[in-house]
Formats: sequence, C-alpha cells, structure tokens
Amino acid sequence: MKTGDFDYCLPPELIAQSPIEPRDHSRMMVLRRNQNSVQHRHFYHLPEYLRAGDVLVFNDTRVIPARLKALKDTGAKLELLLLQRLKPNLWQALARPANRMPVGTRLTVLPDADSGAEPVAARVVEAADSGIRVIAFDHDASLGALGSVPLPPYIHEPLRDPERYQTVYALVEGSAAAPTAGLHFTPALIADLESKGVSCVFVTLHVGLDTFQPVHEDNPAFHRIHREYGVISADAFRKITEAKADGRRVICVGTTSMRLVEAAAQHGATASAGFAGWVDLFILPGYKFKVADAMITNFHLPRTTLIMLVSAFAGREFILDAYRQAIEQRYRFYSFGDAMLIL
Repeated sequence: MKTGDFDYCLPPELIAQSPIEPRDHSRMMVLRRNQNSVQHRHFYHLPEYLRAGDVLVFNDTRVIPARLKALKDTGAKLELLLLQRLKPNLWQALARPANRMPVGTRLTVLPDADSGAEPVAARVVEAADSGIRVIAFDHDASLGALGSVPLPPYIHEPLRDPERYQTVYALVEGSAAAPTAGLHFTPALIADLESKGVSCVFVTLHVGLDTFQPVHEDNPAFHRIHREYGVISADAFRKITEAKADGRRVICVGTTSMRLVEAAAQHGATASAGFAGWVDLFILPGYKFKVADAMITNFHLPRTTLIMLVSAFAGREFILDAYRQAIEQRYRFYSFGDAMLIL
C-alpha cells in the first residue's frame, strides 16, 4: 500500500467555495457496499435510507475563532492558527511564517479594528516540525474576541456568515476546523429523523491539525497522525452499545465521529463510564471496524488520512470509482461540498 494509491485529479472549479442554501439541498451520493452500487440523490432524501432504531452519531464540537493576527517586536506581521489548548494560557498553534517564530519570540496578538478588545502579549515557548509552535499567552480568556473563524486554505471566498462553518448542533468549543459532514443537517431534518425513530447521539472530538495535512510518506503506515481530544458520555456510549447488541445500525456522521467511536471501543470504553481521552487512531485499509455500520461523509482531499479512512470502510477501488463518477457528475468537493452516504 502506497500513499499514491489514494490520489486523484480534481478540476479546481469543483472545489466548493461557498455553502449551499438551504443546508440539506446539497447533493448526496449513496454507496451500497454489499451491492457495489451508486445512486445520485440530495441530502434531504436521507430519511429514505434510515429506519427506526438506527443510531446517528454526531460530533458536536464547535469551531473556535482560532485564526489570530500578531506582531513581533520588530513590527513583522505574523499569523497563528490555534490547534489545541494544552492548559490555561498555553496553546499549540500553527505558525505562519514559522521560520520567523523561533523559541523566545515575543508577540502581540492584535484585535480586529472594530472588536473593541485589547491586545494580548504572548511568547513562543516550544517549536516543532511542520510549523507547530507552543504559545504562552499572558491570558487567553479574551482570545475569542481577538480571533476569526479559520477556513481551509482551499476556500478563497470570504464567508459572510461565520455560522455557516458550524453545524447547527455545534456546542462544545475546541476545534480548528468543522466536522463538515454535519454541515448538511438542518434542525427540521434532524426532527424528521427523530420522528421516524432514529436516535441521535452526540459525542465530541475536537478537530485538529491533521485535517489540513496530506500524508507525505510513501508508505502511509509510517505517517504519524496528530492526536485529538474526544469525549463520549456514558449515556451516549450506552445507546451505541445497546444498538450493536440489538443488531441495529450505528451510522457515524463524519470521519471524526467514526474515529472517536472506534478508538473508544479499542480502549475498552464501557456504558457505565463512557470515554474521555486523546485519540490518535489512524484507520487504513485492512482495519476491522468494531462499531460503525454506515457513515455520512464529504468528498476528501487526495492523499489524506480522511480518504484513507473511507477507503478502509468501503474499499479503495469502490471509493476511487465513486470519486471519478462525482467528478463526471460535477459534484462539489471538500468542506462546503456535497455529501456521501455509505451503507
């Protein structure tokens, strides 16, 4: 297995630059693994494919205003993308340009002109590969007022409403990027599913650096995935395990939900205690899924851990053929793009 096995060519005009309105009017490709079949529908058709007793697992993380503008003492302009809060006032961040932020660099984090917030002093205390820095802030309580919601680098159009890069059920602040499979849901669609007898369960995995990073190693098995913090309550894990015991389907909304429930199962989570901890599970073809029976996902960048995960779930050739069809049918790709339901 090579990283190049998960590559494909995408016409740049198919990278969605803005979200569809309403949310559930995005297209939805339906893949049936047991039939090796593909259907082309819309996301509002989702209730036709779910049944009473199914458990939908949502990631309720909320994107924080993690993009910060800063100045060095020299006046040089810099940018930080907050990734993880390590402890109060101490954050892991992606620095740009990183070569101008060695350990010891003093920074002033600047507010937007109309925010009314005060600048915050900070200092680089650790440096790592890939532009990662650990930043100590004088205080971090006001960082939310200083920052802006980060968009992926392939989105070049400004987002008029920052809430469109949040799911409608986003609750627990902590992510550097949205769990984008959930962006297609509306409150009305969720209510429709619940009235049908579908159980909606909410877990939390804060999306971190790896969403932005392609795999650079020729053999993906040597790639080190960055860990992300996740929580599954005892009640949520009980509903998931009861569904598995009853033979009912557990359907993960997004790769983040899938990684979290699979990692929890590997770590021996129980219905009495749930799960809380760091997740660094890297799912490659050959992985034996313990929890997920189906999933909802978007169309992912080539050579990333995300396309490798969906290839592990549905089969690499089946996924790559589905991507070829999506390109032919002019589907919209990536964060604001269309959806895929894998049954």
